[in-house]
Amino acid sequence: MIRILDSASAQATILRRPAWDEISVPDSLRAALAAQFGEPVTPDEAVRRILHDVRTRGDDALREWTLRLDGVQPPTLQVTADQIEAAYTQLDSAVVDALRLAAARIDAFHRRQPTHTWMHNDGEGTLGQMVRPIARVGVYAPGGSAPLPSSVLMTAIPARVAGVEHLVLITPPQRATGLPHPAILVAADIAGVDALYIAGGAQAIGALAFGTETIPRVDKICGPGNLFTTLAKRQVFGIVGIDGLPGPTETVVIADANANPHWAAADLLAQAEHDVLASAILLTPSRALAEQVQAAVSAQIEDLGRSETIVGSLARGSGIVITADLHEAFALANAYAPEHLCLLVDNPWQWLGEVRHAGGVFLGERSFEVLGDYVAGPSHVMPTGGTARFASPINVGDFLKIISIFGLNESALANIGPAAQILATTEGLTAHAAAVAQRLASTDEPL
Repeated sequence: MIRILDSASAQATILRRPAWDEISVPDSLRAALAAQFGEPVTPDEAVRRILHDVRTRGDDALREWTLRLDGVQPPTLQVTADQIEAAYTQLDSAVVDALRLAAARIDAFHRRQPTHTWMHNDGEGTLGQMVRPIARVGVYAPGGSAPLPSSVLMTAIPARVAGVEHLVLITPPQRATGLPHPAILVAADIAGVDALYIAGGAQAIGALAFGTETIPRVDKICGPGNLFTTLAKRQVFGIVGIDGLPGPTETVVIADANANPHWAAADLLAQAEHDVLASAILLTPSRALAEQVQAAVSAQIEDLGRSETIVGSLARGSGIVITADLHEAFALANAYAPEHLCLLVDNPWQWLGEVRHAGGVFLGERSFEVLGDYVAGPSHVMPTGGTARFASPINVGDFLKIISIFGLNESALANIGPAAQILATTEGLTAHAAAVAQRLASTDEPL
Protein backbone atom coordinates (compact mmCIF):
# COMPACT_ATOMS: atom_id res chain seq x y z
CA MET A 1 0.00 0.00 0.00
CA ILE A 2 1.38 3.41 -0.95
CA ARG A 3 1.16 6.01 1.83
CA ILE A 4 -0.84 9.24 1.78
CA LEU A 5 0.99 12.06 3.55
CA ASP A 6 0.42 15.72 4.29
CA SER A 7 2.91 18.26 2.99
CA ALA A 8 4.82 18.72 6.25
CA SER A 9 5.22 14.99 6.83
CA ALA A 10 6.37 14.46 3.25
CA GLN A 11 9.04 17.16 3.51
CA ALA A 12 10.41 15.45 6.62
CA THR A 13 10.45 12.02 5.00
CA ILE A 14 10.09 11.13 1.32
CA LEU A 15 10.90 14.64 0.01
CA ARG A 16 14.00 14.99 2.17
CA ARG A 17 17.29 14.56 0.36
CA PRO A 18 19.90 12.71 2.48
CA ALA A 19 23.56 13.57 1.96
CA TRP A 20 25.90 10.98 0.52
CA ASP A 21 27.30 10.16 3.94
CA GLU A 22 23.81 9.72 5.38
CA ILE A 23 22.81 6.90 3.06
CA SER A 24 22.51 3.76 5.16
CA VAL A 25 24.16 0.53 4.06
CA PRO A 26 22.14 -2.64 4.71
CA ASP A 27 23.62 -5.13 7.16
CA SER A 28 23.57 -7.78 4.45
CA LEU A 29 25.84 -5.65 2.27
CA ARG A 30 28.22 -4.98 5.16
CA ALA A 31 28.44 -8.71 5.81
CA ALA A 32 29.08 -9.47 2.13
CA LEU A 33 31.89 -6.91 1.99
CA ALA A 34 33.49 -8.31 5.14
CA ALA A 35 33.39 -11.80 3.62
CA GLN A 36 35.00 -10.58 0.38
CA PHE A 37 37.78 -8.56 2.00
CA GLY A 38 38.39 -10.56 5.14
CA GLU A 39 37.59 -7.62 7.41
CA PRO A 40 34.88 -4.96 7.81
CA VAL A 41 35.17 -2.32 5.07
CA THR A 42 32.89 0.45 3.88
CA PRO A 43 31.68 0.45 0.27
CA ASP A 44 33.96 3.44 -0.40
CA GLU A 45 37.02 1.58 0.94
CA ALA A 46 36.09 -1.55 -1.00
CA VAL A 47 35.95 0.49 -4.19
CA ARG A 48 39.29 2.15 -3.41
CA ARG A 49 40.97 -1.24 -3.05
CA ILE A 50 39.46 -2.59 -6.25
CA LEU A 51 40.52 0.49 -8.23
CA HIS A 52 44.07 0.28 -6.88
CA ASP A 53 44.26 -3.40 -7.85
CA VAL A 54 43.03 -2.73 -11.38
CA ARG A 55 45.43 0.19 -11.73
CA THR A 56 48.43 -1.93 -10.70
CA ARG A 57 47.58 -5.36 -12.13
CA GLY A 58 45.39 -4.61 -15.15
CA ASP A 59 43.70 -7.54 -16.89
CA ASP A 60 44.56 -10.05 -14.15
CA ALA A 61 42.79 -7.92 -11.56
CA LEU A 62 39.77 -7.51 -13.84
CA ARG A 63 39.43 -11.26 -14.28
CA GLU A 64 39.85 -11.98 -10.58
CA TRP A 65 37.32 -9.39 -9.41
CA THR A 66 34.82 -10.50 -12.04
CA LEU A 67 35.11 -14.07 -10.76
CA ARG A 68 34.94 -13.03 -7.08
CA LEU A 69 32.07 -10.57 -7.37
CA ASP A 70 30.05 -11.87 -10.32
CA GLY A 71 30.88 -15.55 -10.04
CA VAL A 72 31.82 -15.63 -13.73
CA GLN A 73 35.06 -16.14 -15.62
CA PRO A 74 34.49 -14.60 -19.08
CA PRO A 75 36.22 -16.45 -21.91
CA THR A 76 37.67 -13.12 -23.06
CA LEU A 77 37.66 -9.49 -21.94
CA GLN A 78 36.63 -8.22 -25.40
CA VAL A 79 33.52 -9.17 -27.33
CA THR A 80 34.22 -10.41 -30.85
CA ALA A 81 32.41 -9.51 -34.05
CA ASP A 82 31.08 -13.08 -34.29
CA GLN A 83 29.62 -12.84 -30.79
CA ILE A 84 27.87 -9.59 -31.69
CA GLU A 85 26.47 -11.17 -34.86
CA ALA A 86 25.25 -14.16 -32.84
CA ALA A 87 23.50 -11.82 -30.39
CA TYR A 88 21.16 -10.66 -33.17
CA THR A 89 19.97 -14.25 -33.67
CA GLN A 90 19.19 -14.56 -29.94
CA LEU A 91 16.73 -11.65 -29.99
CA ASP A 92 13.24 -11.54 -31.43
CA SER A 93 13.21 -9.45 -34.60
CA ALA A 94 10.61 -7.16 -33.01
CA VAL A 95 13.13 -6.29 -30.28
CA VAL A 96 15.78 -5.43 -32.85
CA ASP A 97 13.28 -3.32 -34.79
CA ALA A 98 12.28 -1.47 -31.61
CA LEU A 99 15.93 -0.75 -30.79
CA ARG A 100 16.48 0.59 -34.30
CA LEU A 101 13.38 2.81 -34.07
CA ALA A 102 14.54 4.18 -30.72
CA ALA A 103 18.06 4.74 -32.07
CA ALA A 104 16.76 6.71 -35.06
CA ARG A 105 14.66 8.99 -32.85
CA ILE A 106 17.47 9.51 -30.33
CA ASP A 107 19.86 10.36 -33.16
CA ALA A 108 17.40 12.79 -34.78
CA PHE A 109 16.74 14.61 -31.50
CA HIS A 110 20.40 15.08 -30.62
CA ARG A 111 21.34 16.28 -34.10
CA ARG A 112 19.08 19.28 -33.45
CA GLN A 113 21.06 20.39 -30.40
CA PRO A 114 23.05 23.58 -31.12
CA THR A 115 26.83 23.26 -30.96
CA HIS A 116 29.04 25.50 -33.05
CA THR A 117 32.39 27.17 -33.42
CA TRP A 118 32.31 30.98 -33.58
CA MET A 119 34.74 33.86 -34.11
CA HIS A 120 34.27 37.61 -33.58
CA ASN A 121 36.54 40.44 -34.76
CA ASP A 122 35.92 43.86 -33.19
CA GLY A 123 38.94 45.65 -34.68
CA GLU A 124 41.27 44.64 -31.83
CA GLY A 125 41.73 41.14 -33.20
CA THR A 126 39.66 37.99 -33.07
CA LEU A 127 38.19 36.14 -30.11
CA GLY A 128 36.14 33.00 -30.33
CA GLN A 129 35.84 29.35 -29.54
CA MET A 130 36.44 26.07 -31.30
CA VAL A 131 34.20 23.14 -30.42
CA ARG A 132 35.92 19.77 -30.54
CA PRO A 133 34.67 16.30 -29.57
CA ILE A 134 36.21 14.40 -26.70
CA ALA A 135 38.56 11.86 -28.24
CA ARG A 136 37.79 8.73 -26.19
CA VAL A 137 34.61 7.95 -24.26
CA GLY A 138 33.69 4.85 -22.29
CA VAL A 139 30.05 3.91 -21.68
CA TYR A 140 29.16 1.72 -18.72
CA ALA A 141 26.04 -0.45 -19.15
CA PRO A 142 24.58 -2.24 -16.12
CA GLY A 143 23.87 -5.93 -16.58
CA GLY A 144 22.00 -7.00 -13.47
CA SER A 145 18.56 -8.54 -13.17
CA ALA A 146 17.17 -6.08 -15.74
CA PRO A 147 19.78 -5.26 -18.43
CA LEU A 148 19.12 -1.87 -19.99
CA PRO A 149 19.84 -1.79 -23.73
CA SER A 150 17.87 1.46 -23.87
CA SER A 151 20.50 3.12 -21.66
CA VAL A 152 23.18 2.06 -24.13
CA LEU A 153 21.35 3.90 -26.90
CA MET A 154 20.61 6.93 -24.71
CA THR A 155 24.28 7.38 -23.81
CA ALA A 156 26.23 6.16 -26.81
CA ILE A 157 24.20 7.85 -29.57
CA PRO A 158 24.66 11.43 -28.25
CA ALA A 159 28.39 10.68 -28.02
CA ARG A 160 28.46 9.43 -31.59
CA VAL A 161 26.48 12.47 -32.81
CA ALA A 162 29.03 14.70 -31.06
CA GLY A 163 31.78 13.10 -33.13
CA VAL A 164 33.61 11.13 -30.42
CA GLU A 165 36.51 9.45 -32.20
CA HIS A 166 36.66 6.23 -30.20
CA LEU A 167 33.59 5.03 -28.32
CA VAL A 168 33.74 1.89 -26.19
CA LEU A 169 31.29 0.09 -23.95
CA ILE A 170 31.93 -2.09 -20.90
CA THR A 171 29.28 -4.25 -19.28
CA PRO A 172 29.13 -7.23 -16.90
CA PRO A 173 28.87 -10.85 -18.06
CA GLN A 174 25.89 -13.14 -17.56
CA ARG A 175 26.44 -16.11 -15.29
CA ALA A 176 25.06 -18.57 -17.83
CA THR A 177 27.27 -17.64 -20.78
CA GLY A 178 30.11 -15.47 -19.50
CA LEU A 179 29.08 -12.94 -22.15
CA PRO A 180 27.00 -9.75 -21.86
CA HIS A 181 23.26 -9.90 -22.42
CA PRO A 182 22.56 -10.12 -26.19
CA ALA A 183 20.28 -7.06 -26.07
CA ILE A 184 23.19 -5.00 -24.73
CA LEU A 185 25.45 -6.23 -27.54
CA VAL A 186 22.87 -5.48 -30.24
CA ALA A 187 22.12 -2.02 -28.82
CA ALA A 188 25.83 -1.20 -28.74
CA ASP A 189 26.23 -2.32 -32.34
CA ILE A 190 23.24 -0.25 -33.48
CA ALA A 191 24.62 2.77 -31.62
CA GLY A 192 27.95 2.49 -33.44
CA VAL A 193 30.16 1.54 -30.48
CA ASP A 194 33.71 0.77 -31.63
CA ALA A 195 34.63 -1.90 -29.07
CA LEU A 196 32.83 -3.87 -26.34
CA TYR A 197 34.50 -5.16 -23.17
CA ILE A 198 33.33 -7.53 -20.44
CA ALA A 199 33.53 -6.39 -16.81
CA GLY A 200 31.22 -4.82 -14.29
CA GLY A 201 31.20 -2.78 -11.12
CA ALA A 202 34.07 -0.72 -9.76
CA GLN A 203 36.61 -2.82 -11.65
CA ALA A 204 35.05 -1.82 -14.97
CA ILE A 205 35.24 1.87 -14.08
CA GLY A 206 38.88 1.38 -13.08
CA ALA A 207 39.67 -0.28 -16.39
CA LEU A 208 38.22 2.65 -18.34
CA ALA A 209 39.94 5.24 -16.15
CA PHE A 210 43.42 3.69 -15.98
CA GLY A 211 43.52 1.33 -18.94
CA THR A 212 44.69 -2.29 -18.92
CA GLU A 213 46.54 -4.51 -21.35
CA THR A 214 43.27 -5.12 -23.22
CA ILE A 215 41.18 -2.04 -22.47
CA PRO A 216 42.53 1.40 -23.46
CA ARG A 217 41.97 4.28 -21.05
CA VAL A 218 39.32 6.84 -21.96
CA ASP A 219 38.90 10.57 -21.41
CA LYS A 220 35.36 10.44 -20.02
CA ILE A 221 33.10 7.79 -18.48
CA CYS A 222 29.31 7.87 -18.82
CA GLY A 223 26.39 5.66 -17.99
CA PRO A 224 24.28 4.56 -15.01
CA GLY A 225 25.20 1.90 -12.47
CA ASN A 226 24.84 0.73 -8.90
CA LEU A 227 26.33 2.13 -5.68
CA PHE A 228 29.77 0.69 -6.39
CA THR A 229 30.07 2.02 -9.94
CA THR A 230 28.91 5.43 -8.74
CA LEU A 231 31.48 5.47 -5.93
CA ALA A 232 34.14 4.41 -8.42
CA LYS A 233 33.21 7.22 -10.79
CA ARG A 234 33.50 9.68 -7.91
CA GLN A 235 36.97 8.37 -7.01
CA VAL A 236 38.38 8.50 -10.56
CA PHE A 237 36.97 11.95 -11.34
CA GLY A 238 39.87 14.22 -12.25
CA ILE A 239 41.77 11.35 -13.83
CA VAL A 240 38.91 11.17 -16.30
CA GLY A 241 35.73 13.15 -16.77
CA ILE A 242 32.41 11.70 -15.64
CA ASP A 243 28.83 12.47 -16.60
CA GLY A 244 27.65 12.68 -13.01
CA LEU A 245 26.94 10.54 -9.97
CA PRO A 246 23.65 8.81 -10.75
CA GLY A 247 21.62 7.63 -7.80
CA PRO A 248 18.35 5.72 -7.59
CA THR A 249 15.79 6.72 -10.18
CA GLU A 250 12.88 8.96 -9.20
CA THR A 251 9.60 10.35 -10.49
CA VAL A 252 7.33 13.11 -9.23
CA VAL A 253 3.82 13.17 -10.66
CA ILE A 254 1.71 16.32 -10.24
CA ALA A 255 -1.95 15.57 -10.79
CA ASP A 256 -5.17 17.53 -10.45
CA ALA A 257 -8.65 16.26 -9.60
CA ASN A 258 -9.35 15.44 -13.27
CA ALA A 259 -6.39 13.10 -13.73
CA ASN A 260 -6.99 9.45 -14.58
CA PRO A 261 -6.19 7.63 -11.30
CA HIS A 262 -5.41 4.35 -13.07
CA TRP A 263 -2.85 6.00 -15.34
CA ALA A 264 -1.32 7.91 -12.44
CA ALA A 265 -1.00 4.63 -10.54
CA ALA A 266 0.56 2.95 -13.58
CA ASP A 267 3.16 5.72 -13.85
CA LEU A 268 4.08 5.37 -10.17
CA LEU A 269 4.38 1.60 -10.45
CA ALA A 270 6.52 1.85 -13.59
CA GLN A 271 8.99 3.90 -11.58
CA ALA A 272 8.86 1.71 -8.48
CA GLU A 273 9.73 -1.47 -10.34
CA HIS A 274 13.25 -0.24 -11.15
CA ASP A 275 14.72 -0.71 -7.69
CA VAL A 276 13.71 -0.84 -4.03
CA LEU A 277 15.61 2.47 -3.72
CA ALA A 278 13.55 4.12 -6.48
CA SER A 279 11.14 6.91 -5.52
CA ALA A 280 7.65 7.34 -6.95
CA ILE A 281 5.85 10.38 -5.56
CA LEU A 282 2.45 11.87 -6.40
CA LEU A 283 1.66 15.48 -5.48
CA THR A 284 -2.01 16.46 -5.68
CA PRO A 285 -4.42 18.87 -4.02
CA SER A 286 -7.24 16.32 -4.46
CA ARG A 287 -7.70 13.86 -1.59
CA ALA A 288 -10.32 12.02 -3.64
CA LEU A 289 -7.78 11.43 -6.43
CA ALA A 290 -5.14 10.43 -3.88
CA GLU A 291 -7.39 7.73 -2.47
CA GLN A 292 -8.36 6.51 -5.95
CA VAL A 293 -4.68 6.27 -6.96
CA GLN A 294 -3.86 4.47 -3.71
CA ALA A 295 -6.53 1.87 -4.47
CA ALA A 296 -5.42 1.55 -8.11
CA VAL A 297 -1.80 0.97 -7.06
CA SER A 298 -2.85 -1.89 -4.77
CA ALA A 299 -5.01 -3.45 -7.50
CA GLN A 300 -2.42 -3.18 -10.28
CA ILE A 301 0.50 -4.62 -8.28
CA GLU A 302 -1.15 -8.04 -8.39
CA ASP A 303 -0.61 -8.32 -12.15
CA LEU A 304 3.03 -7.16 -12.22
CA GLY A 305 6.14 -9.32 -12.35
CA ARG A 306 8.49 -7.39 -10.06
CA SER A 307 6.04 -6.99 -7.21
CA GLU A 308 8.60 -7.59 -4.46
CA THR A 309 10.77 -4.76 -5.76
CA ILE A 310 7.73 -2.51 -6.18
CA VAL A 311 6.49 -3.12 -2.65
CA GLY A 312 9.94 -2.33 -1.28
CA SER A 313 10.12 0.92 -3.24
CA LEU A 314 6.63 2.04 -2.24
CA ALA A 315 7.35 1.36 1.43
CA ARG A 316 10.67 3.20 1.47
CA GLY A 317 10.82 6.46 -0.46
CA SER A 318 7.49 6.74 -2.24
CA GLY A 319 4.13 8.20 -1.36
CA ILE A 320 1.16 10.42 -2.20
CA VAL A 321 1.31 13.98 -0.87
CA ILE A 322 -1.78 16.15 -0.35
CA THR A 323 -0.96 19.77 -1.18
CA ALA A 324 -2.93 22.96 -0.59
CA ASP A 325 -3.12 23.60 -4.34
CA LEU A 326 -1.16 23.04 -7.55
CA HIS A 327 1.12 26.00 -6.81
CA GLU A 328 2.32 24.26 -3.65
CA ALA A 329 2.76 21.05 -5.62
CA PHE A 330 5.09 22.82 -8.04
CA ALA A 331 6.97 24.48 -5.18
CA LEU A 332 7.57 21.09 -3.55
CA ALA A 333 8.61 19.59 -6.88
CA ASN A 334 11.10 22.40 -7.52
CA ALA A 335 12.60 21.97 -4.06
CA TYR A 336 12.91 18.21 -4.65
CA ALA A 337 14.34 18.70 -8.20
CA PRO A 338 13.25 15.30 -9.54
CA GLU A 339 14.77 13.32 -12.35
CA HIS A 340 11.32 13.01 -13.97
CA LEU A 341 8.44 15.43 -13.51
CA CYS A 342 5.11 14.30 -14.95
CA LEU A 343 2.23 16.78 -15.28
CA LEU A 344 -1.13 14.98 -15.27
CA VAL A 345 -3.10 18.21 -15.14
CA ASP A 346 -5.51 20.14 -17.33
CA ASN A 347 -3.66 22.36 -19.82
CA PRO A 348 -0.17 21.17 -18.78
CA TRP A 349 1.57 23.64 -21.10
CA GLN A 350 0.26 26.58 -19.08
CA TRP A 351 2.06 25.18 -16.01
CA LEU A 352 5.43 24.65 -17.72
CA GLY A 353 6.63 28.09 -16.62
CA GLU A 354 6.30 26.97 -13.00
CA VAL A 355 9.02 24.35 -13.47
CA ARG A 356 12.47 25.39 -12.27
CA HIS A 357 14.28 22.13 -11.54
CA ALA A 358 13.76 18.76 -13.24
CA GLY A 359 15.69 16.41 -15.47
CA GLY A 360 12.75 16.07 -17.84
CA VAL A 361 9.16 17.31 -17.92
CA PHE A 362 6.38 15.15 -19.34
CA LEU A 363 3.36 17.20 -20.38
CA GLY A 364 0.00 15.48 -20.15
CA GLU A 365 -1.37 12.00 -19.74
CA ARG A 366 -0.46 10.94 -23.29
CA SER A 367 3.12 12.17 -22.93
CA PHE A 368 4.19 9.89 -20.12
CA GLU A 369 7.57 8.87 -18.76
CA VAL A 370 7.78 5.37 -20.19
CA LEU A 371 7.77 6.80 -23.73
CA GLY A 372 10.72 8.95 -22.69
CA ASP A 373 12.45 5.92 -21.21
CA TYR A 374 12.59 4.23 -24.59
CA VAL A 375 11.64 5.94 -27.82
CA ALA A 376 10.74 9.64 -27.51
CA GLY A 377 14.21 10.92 -28.44
CA PRO A 378 15.80 12.88 -25.55
CA SER A 379 18.22 10.82 -23.46
CA HIS A 380 16.67 9.15 -20.44
CA VAL A 381 19.97 9.43 -18.55
CA MET A 382 18.94 12.35 -16.34
CA PRO A 383 20.20 13.97 -13.13
CA THR A 384 19.06 12.31 -9.90
CA GLY A 385 19.38 12.98 -6.20
CA GLY A 386 18.40 16.63 -6.53
CA THR A 387 21.25 17.39 -8.96
CA ALA A 388 18.68 18.66 -11.49
CA ARG A 389 19.23 21.95 -9.62
CA PHE A 390 22.49 22.29 -11.55
CA ALA A 391 22.85 19.34 -13.93
CA SER A 392 21.27 18.32 -17.23
CA PRO A 393 20.33 15.09 -19.01
CA ILE A 394 23.00 13.47 -21.15
CA ASN A 395 23.28 15.52 -24.33
CA VAL A 396 25.70 16.21 -27.17
CA GLY A 397 27.41 18.90 -25.10
CA ASP A 398 28.57 16.25 -22.62
CA PHE A 399 30.88 14.90 -25.32
CA LEU A 400 32.26 18.20 -26.60
CA LYS A 401 34.87 20.56 -25.25
CA ILE A 402 35.43 24.21 -26.01
CA ILE A 403 38.82 25.65 -26.92
CA SER A 404 39.05 29.41 -26.53
CA ILE A 405 40.68 31.37 -29.36
CA PHE A 406 42.80 34.54 -28.75
CA GLY A 407 43.91 36.44 -31.83
CA LEU A 408 44.55 39.98 -30.48
CA ASN A 409 46.46 42.77 -32.24
CA GLU A 410 48.41 45.92 -31.19
CA SER A 411 45.23 47.93 -30.76
CA ALA A 412 44.04 45.45 -28.15
CA LEU A 413 47.43 45.58 -26.43
CA ALA A 414 47.21 49.36 -26.16
CA ASN A 415 43.66 49.26 -24.82
CA ILE A 416 43.78 46.36 -22.37
CA GLY A 417 47.48 45.81 -21.72
CA PRO A 418 47.77 48.46 -18.97
CA ALA A 419 44.83 46.95 -17.09
CA ALA A 420 46.41 43.48 -17.33
CA GLN A 421 49.68 44.90 -15.96
CA ILE A 422 47.86 46.56 -13.04
CA LEU A 423 45.98 43.38 -12.14
CA ALA A 424 49.14 41.25 -12.35
CA THR A 425 50.97 43.69 -10.05
CA THR A 426 48.02 43.67 -7.64
CA GLU A 427 48.24 39.89 -7.44
CA GLY A 428 51.99 40.05 -6.81
CA LEU A 429 52.78 38.22 -10.06
CA THR A 430 55.70 40.31 -11.24
CA ALA A 431 56.62 38.04 -14.14
CA HIS A 432 53.08 38.42 -15.49
CA ALA A 433 53.36 42.20 -15.22
CA ALA A 434 56.77 42.16 -16.92
CA ALA A 435 55.44 40.16 -19.88
CA VAL A 436 52.91 42.94 -20.48
CA ALA A 437 55.40 45.77 -19.85
CA GLN A 438 57.84 44.46 -22.45
CA ARG A 439 55.14 44.49 -25.11
CA LEU A 440 53.92 47.96 -24.15
CA ALA A 441 57.48 49.24 -24.40
CA SER A 442 57.81 47.98 -27.99
CA THR A 443 54.39 48.53 -29.54
CA ASP A 444 55.96 48.97 -32.96
CA GLU A 445 56.96 45.31 -33.05
CA PRO A 446 54.49 42.69 -34.25
CA LEU A 447 52.78 40.57 -31.65
